[in-house]
Amino acid sequence: MQLRIASWNVNSVRLRTAHLARFAQQQTPDVICMQEIKCQAPEFPAQELMDAGYPHLRIRGQKGWHGVAIASRLPIEDAPELEVCREGHARTVSARVAGVEIQNFYIPAGGDLPDRQANGKFDHKLDFFERLTRLMARRDPRDPLVIAGDLNVAPGEFDVWNHKYMSKVVSHTPVEIEAMRTLQDSLGFIDLARAAAGETEKLASWWSYRAADFRVSNRGLRLDHLWITPGLKTAAAAFKGGAPRIHDDVRAWERPSDHAPVTIDLDV
Repeated sequence: MQLRIASWNVNSVRLRTAHLARFAQQQTPDVICMQEIKCQAPEFPAQELMDAGYPHLRIRGQKGWHGVAIASRLPIEDAPELEVCREGHARTVSARVAGVEIQNFYIPAGGDLPDRQANGKFDHKLDFFERLTRLMARRDPRDPLVIAGDLNVAPGEFDVWNHKYMSKVVSHTPVEIEAMRTLQDSLGFIDLARAAAGETEKLASWWSYRAADFRVSNRGLRLDHLWITPGLKTAAAAFKGGAPRIHDDVRAWERPSDHAPVTIDLDV
């Protein structure tokens, strides 16, 4: 069976409920991993997601900020809960769907100053990566595991609008890129969007609200990711690398999130 997984920083699920329903109707993902839902679990629009065809939910909410959720058309089984946020924020939620473990993360943005000593938010971000890397290094790369979410790092030269400028800005600094690469190497994760596009194609999934027309300014960053373990490589190869997609058209909808959803397809 085909399993389509989406990841989307919705930037307030209650504001984007109609967007979620529209996206679900157009792209028919089986699983939607949401970040920055910005509500507690009782406030989550569960009925609206159920009406859109997603009766199976995992919600980890937080008042005002953060918050993550997974909505699925298919039954959800429990998966390991990874407690890697030292501040206790609602930034991680997990599920197992059709035999595939899905770990959904909203990694801290890190503030403005890329200095661990001077900026506690930046230290928290790197600490999150380090804790997660240690946990992943203990796993078996043959496990069918997907990492989804807003990882808040644009790792490559062609994942930012201007590599030289952004190398000094939080989200693309060398220390963050190294932290992400160490996580990726811990289990041999495959970054499907980059693997499908090739090394030099410009990709982005986030554009600032400051630009009146994000396509004209085109100052995007690829902060949203879906990685798979080597154990799922064959499942992804069934689609010949063409399935990973960044749905930037959604960013152009009225009152959008500043992030576009991303999707992958697996043959499970």
